Amino acid sequence: MSERHPARVTGSPGPHRDEGAAGVVSDIVHGRFMHVPATIGQSIEDFHDSSQEWRRLFSELLGTFFLVLVAAGGGMMGQAFPDTISRTAAVTAPALMVFAIILFMGKISGAHLNPAVSVAFALRGDFPWVRVPGYILVQLVGAWLAAWFLEGVTHVSSRYGSNYPASGSGSWDALLMEAVLTFGLVSVILGTASGAQNLGIIGAFGVGAYIALAGLWASPISGASMNPARTFGPDLVSGHWDAYWVYIVGPLAGAAVGAAFVLRGRGGGRAGSAAAQGGLMTEARFPEQD
Repeated sequence: MSERHPARVTGSPGPHRDEGAAGVVSDIVHGRFMHVPATIGQSIEDFHDSSQEWRRLFSELLGTFFLVLVAAGGGMMGQAFPDTISRTAAVTAPALMVFAIILFMGKISGAHLNPAVSVAFALRGDFPWVRVPGYILVQLVGAWLAAWFLEGVTHVSSRYGSNYPASGSGSWDALLMEAVLTFGLVSVILGTASGAQNLGIIGAFGVGAYIALAGLWASPISGASMNPARTFGPDLVSGHWDAYWVYIVGPLAGAAVGAAFVLRGRGGGRAGSAAAQGGLMTEARFPEQD
């Protein structure tokens, strides 16, 4: 694949530029970054350079923050304000948030928001493995920030926003449920983003609908997390790691099976790679493939 060299987005220097701190602030506000001191100016320039990873990583952090804010917030708000949030609302709100996040930032980073999804895209060949650790790291950080924020605002433990196996079910039951649910989630995500099945922005409907439906019927057993980061944030802030291994092994196992080639053939085509990576310098292993 031919190498592309995007132009730097630095803004016009303008004929008259203020000096000092006031000039820096003025240039940032008006989009002129040429004479900002090297450390600040380079950071801003890198952020706007589509060959850099910062925009993708920031998008993943922000998106995961909002997802966990809603997903963990349902349980925590319910504990802080009893009888205000139903289970239906608690499992539907994250689905609507994912739908919105895909619409507003999917083009930037692919809107993974989930380590299991990042791994699935990489297994399919639609996402470079070298970028997986960075994505997972910022997803975990975003989840931690959301749980920390919620605990500070609601004044209840973030453990009420986490996921646990039901008291009447064992950890293995919850693990199997998480694996099956994540298999379905990954199948929907990959299926709406690959080849002839690519639905573009309409795929957000399918992903959001699946998350809502999975939560409505399966949340009593495992919480229907399907996302190691979503459970990680509340557990880290609360310090309670009860059965957290379930929410790592289950989703990752489901993602590995869901990424299989049986339904869609090999990955790495233009459509799947663009959906996985966003629109900034997409790298397709097989650009001749849809």
